[in-house]
Amino acid sequence: MKKYFILILLLFNIAGCTHEKVAFDGQKDFDKNITDIQSKYIYAESKDFPNNTQLSLAIIKDGTTKFYGVKRENDTIFTINNHDGVFEIGSISKVFTATLLADMVVNNQLGLDDNINDYLEWPLKDGVEITFKQLSNHTSGLPRLPSNLLPDSVDLQNPYKDYDENKLKQYLTKHLVLNQNPGEKSEYSNLGVGLLGFILSEIDSTSYEILLQTKICTKYDMASTTTDRNSIKNKLVRGLDTDGNETPNWDLNVLMGAGGIVSSVTDLSKFAQAQFNDSNQAMALTRKPTFSLETNKSEMGLGWAIIRNQHGISFMHSGGTGGYRSNIVLDVANKNGVIILSNLSAFHKQNMNIDNLGKRLMETLKNLDPVPQQ
Repeated sequence: MKKYFILILLLFNIAGCTHEKVAFDGQKDFDKNITDIQSKYIYAESKDFPNNTQLSLAIIKDGTTKFYGVKRENDTIFTINNHDGVFEIGSISKVFTATLLADMVVNNQLGLDDNINDYLEWPLKDGVEITFKQLSNHTSGLPRLPSNLLPDSVDLQNPYKDYDENKLKQYLTKHLVLNQNPGEKSEYSNLGVGLLGFILSEIDSTSYEILLQTKICTKYDMASTTTDRNSIKNKLVRGLDTDGNETPNWDLNVLMGAGGIVSSVTDLSKFAQAQFNDSNQAMALTRKPTFSLETNKSEMGLGWAIIRNQHGISFMHSGGTGGYRSNIVLDVANKNGVIILSNLSAFHKQNMNIDNLGKRLMETLKNLDPVPQQ
């Protein structure tokens, strides 16, 4: 049971037990927004998803954004207009939390290498010293999840909803055990970025939602981006479980900064366009390398994974919750990007197709040879 629960909480790549028929490709009138090869890639990566699955896409080429959407109904992939539909973005929220951090650094409210204990009312157990940068680039040594997020005390369909400040404080002050010393290794931690979002809110004496709205959403006219689902409930696309049935949304509570944002590709394309602005100091800071990953020759920025290859540099993040899966990839130098939001469960056995699709669509923007089909 414990193993199953830990998997549920990863906001990532879990196999479901679905057995869908291969869908018929019924896409029509797509040529104004995407190319034929892009349409074929979208079909190839989505044809095995459950009925009622939607993909909402923004494809940015040379700074120009085009939107596209598909939905599987009655075992057919149809073209739909869903660019204003709102989806959980899962761990792409971590890029937003990193942006809030960078904004505070640029405005001299804190330093990246400051000890977070100096900003907490309750210091970490044993005087453990962790910096803001280490929380954001996953080098804090904190585990992926706190040990007091127990399987027998949560709703597995909404596992974070009751994890509040008191439980976070209890873990960090009494039960904290690091996986390694801070700064030694990058190991993905929802706890770490969730804690970062909490501390930033405390510094500004406000909520994470108000920080998000004042420092990002209002600035970039992102009216459908929020942690408050009630404010966009008429636009919300319902998440699906691995069998294609509607499943509850996730509430991240005190760990909101790790994965609690909902948004649309319309809004996320505005966020992407802001990344292309060289004068945006906060966003540029999030893309600055902060840690090298030896295993795959990539790097961590603040929030972003930085991928370097012979074709240039891309900034990437994926997200997933019980009812949603997402991916964003940006080539800032050439003002290209792909954003994919979906209501495919992160526990579906083919959830990684969303990341595969992001990669394949990015290749079409670089005028390279097509990516071989998996």
